[in-house]
Amino acid sequence: MKVGFIGLGNVGGKLSGSLLRNGIDLTVHDLNADLVADFVARGAKAGESPAQLMRDCDAVITCLPSPAASDAVMQEMLPEVKEDKIWMEMSTTDEAEAKRLGAMVIERGGAAVDCPVSGGCHRADTGNIAIFAGCDRATFERILPFLTTMGRRILHTGELGSASVLKVVTNYLATVHLVANAEALVTAKAAGMDLNTTYEAIKISSGNSFSHITESQVILNGSRDISFTMDLVKKDVGLFQEVADRANVPLEISPLMVEIFDDGIKRYGDRELSPNIIRRLEDATGLDIRAPGFPPEMLDDEPEEPGYEVIPQGKELKAAE
Repeated sequence: MKVGFIGLGNVGGKLSGSLLRNGIDLTVHDLNADLVADFVARGAKAGESPAQLMRDCDAVITCLPSPAASDAVMQEMLPEVKEDKIWMEMSTTDEAEAKRLGAMVIERGGAAVDCPVSGGCHRADTGNIAIFAGCDRATFERILPFLTTMGRRILHTGELGSASVLKVVTNYLATVHLVANAEALVTAKAAGMDLNTTYEAIKISSGNSFSHITESQVILNGSRDISFTMDLVKKDVGLFQEVADRANVPLEISPLMVEIFDDGIKRYGDRELSPNIIRRLEDATGLDIRAPGFPPEMLDDEPEEPGYEVIPQGKELKAAE
């Protein structure tokens, strides 16, 4: 199967790198010609435009920074969509937008999937990241072979749009954990605790989280480099809030997360690294939340392994009934 990939940024460049590394016939496109040239040097083909990728490839993946960018690319691709073509949206986007764009593809005879990833850029780089996929089961079976080259744990989430809901749910939780970790680390320091010991106490206890074992490490190093910025966090939390608003869920913590990151952006800029949200508390207390022995960035030290489909707990029982 010939695959086109549009968007070679922090996440897209790593996902498409896994495709290329595993022998997929890959054509790439990005507004940054240097990123395209790097992929061509490694064996990919350079795409002329989104329309050309859709015309010449069996499946086209988009991994773009905003719903507006995905819409613009779709408008270019749409005239080339026909039966048996597949569009795969790997951007973090709104459920309603994934459904709207996907409906255009399906109307022309193609198939549409929203398939965002979760697990951090360091795991995207090694192909060990998790991928959610929202689409009909037949389409999921078609794309599973190369989903398992980009990710390790592949979850079919249901109909188109369902993966985007779960993506913003998981990103929201990671944001809450990041802010809570920042408060915990600053409070521990203010109480006279050794931060290396504090890190281990949280890690081995009920206080642990994915955010702690990744973002807390780069916070304590001082680099705060997790390849994710405050404007992207604000976008993701806003998407989560929109899901809740549509379902009439009266959230309390989510609006506070928006306020916290609005303040962080006002103080430090929208492109500030997201773990530096802790600077609000560092500035307020005068404390330096750094400790020796932590890495400046996260690297996935697990070997790349073949991906597989994750079956939700209880699904096997339902199928047997």
